[in-house]
Amino acid sequence: MTKYIDIHGHCVQEHYVPYKDGWLKGCHQISNPDEMIEFYERHGVEKGVILPLCNAENTMQSQSNEEVLNIVKMHPGRFIPFCNVDPRNMMNNMTSDFGRTLRWYRDKGCRGLGELCCNLRFGDDRLQALFKAAEEVGFPVTFHMAPFQGNNYGLVDLQGMPGLETCLQRFPKLKFFGHSQAFWAEIGAKPKTSERFAYPQGLIREEGAVPLFMRKYPNLYGDLSAGSGSNALMRDRAYAAKFLTEFQDRLMFGMDICSPEGERKNPNKLSAFLRDLLAKGEISETVFNKVARGNAVRLLGLEG
Repeated sequence: MTKYIDIHGHCVQEHYVPYKDGWLKGCHQISNPDEMIEFYERHGVEKGVILPLCNAENTMQSQSNEEVLNIVKMHPGRFIPFCNVDPRNMMNNMTSDFGRTLRWYRDKGCRGLGELCCNLRFGDDRLQALFKAAEEVGFPVTFHMAPFQGNNYGLVDLQGMPGLETCLQRFPKLKFFGHSQAFWAEIGAKPKTSERFAYPQGLIREEGAVPLFMRKYPNLYGDLSAGSGSNALMRDRAYAAKFLTEFQDRLMFGMDICSPEGERKNPNKLSAFLRDLLAKGEISETVFNKVARGNAVRLLGLEG
């Protein structure tokens, strides 16, 4: 049976203190490597990308790239390292040389940059400098999109994602891995603000910015992780089969499971959904294999 590669994972060497106050009430401890491996065994996942959580907006203590590299070293064959850099680092300066930092981590074995969660607009000069460096170094970028600034995390864009479109045009060789509710709500046309912060329901009556941009810009890719990615597909099964088939070379399976408690309450549904589409002939084996693992292998250079 084909095993998945998880394009979007988080784990820490040791549990951090969980947050229980304010809007974070109910958040739980981030998974450790053993717990992640248990998730993977349960869902038929061979290995997964670990995305460092380093932005100030993240709902946990800051995590270093070195911690992620150590996790990968201690569990050979199970995890793939990304590095993460906050664009406000290095003197909060739009002229900072992020390329030097990214090359350092590329040489350490990192395969990409992200998950970018800083609550800055796509057009922010500091973020633009980081994108430019990632393009030059050859890193793909995984980003979390948010609908507004403040009391939130993720790169900020308006409905229709004009900021993202400008970046797709400005950095044509930079592979953008789109993720989160605000991004995947745009699979349908004109989502409301409330929908961009949640999980829209109903059939795709009119296509939105995600499929339109993917047709227009070959450097936009889809990270199908979390409730946002699975909901984008599962809200309209017939459209999902068409979407997966059309963009079979640019969509990637992901989980974004952050804690044991969270996984128990909201178990990943995407793995079973994709296998069911395959079993019922709604997508081909070629499409399934590309989305399940093939695209991750190719894009991250995992051959051999």
